[in-house]
Amino acid sequence: MAVTPAKENILRKIRQALVNPVPQPFPHSEGAQSVFKPNTEDATIVFAEEFTKLQGKFAFCNDETDLKNQLQQLFAQRNWSKIYFRENKIAELLNIASWNDLASCDASITGCEYLVARTGTIVMSAAQQSGRTTSVYAPVHICIAYSSQVLFDLKEALSFLKQKYSGNIPSLITFASGPSRTADIEKTLVTGVHGPKEVYCFLIEG
Repeated sequence: MAVTPAKENILRKIRQALVNPVPQPFPHSEGAQSVFKPNTEDATIVFAEEFTKLQGKFAFCNDETDLKNQLQQLFAQRNWSKIYFRENKIAELLNIASWNDLASCDASITGCEYLVARTGTIVMSAAQQSGRTTSVYAPVHICIAYSSQVLFDLKEALSFLKQKYSGNIPSLITFASGPSRTADIEKTLVTGVHGPKEVYCFLIEG
C-alpha cells in the first residue's frame, strides 16, 4: 500500500521524537512518591474503620481457632449451610466440605492477596485458587485474611503483587470495597446488584 505524504510526515515526526525524546519536565511528579501523608495509626484499625464505613462487616480473630468458632456462630445465626469455597487452605481451616454449586450457595469464602487500609479494600487476583467468580456470584462474600496482609495504600499493594508474581501479573486483579452497590436508577442506592449484597472480612492476628 502506497504511503501518502501526510502519513510519511507523521511517521517522520515519530522517528525524530524517538531519536530525540523530550526531557520529562517534572520528573518527581509522576508517581515517584505517594500523594498521601504517611499514616501513623495501626493499619489494621484503619482498615476496619474504612471497611465498615463502606457497609462491610469486620471481625477480628485472635487465631485460626477463634476464626472457626466465629464462623460457626455466624452460620448458625444466619442459618447458612451451603458454603462454597475452592481454596484448600479454607478447607483445612474450617474442616468442612464445600457446597458444590456456587449459583445456589448461601455464602462463598475466599482468601485475598492484600487488604488496603486507606480505602477499606480487599485485593484479590485470578492467581488465587478461588478464581474469578467465587467472590462475585454468591449473595454473601466472606474474606479470610491475616494481619500481615494489611497494607496502607493501593500503590503498595500493586508493588507487592508485582514482586510476588515476578513481573507475571495475574490476568485479573479485583479491588472490592464493600458490598456491590449502584445508584444508576433514579440515583437511589441499591446494594447487591452486580455482586454480593453482604461482605464480611475476618482478620486473623499473625
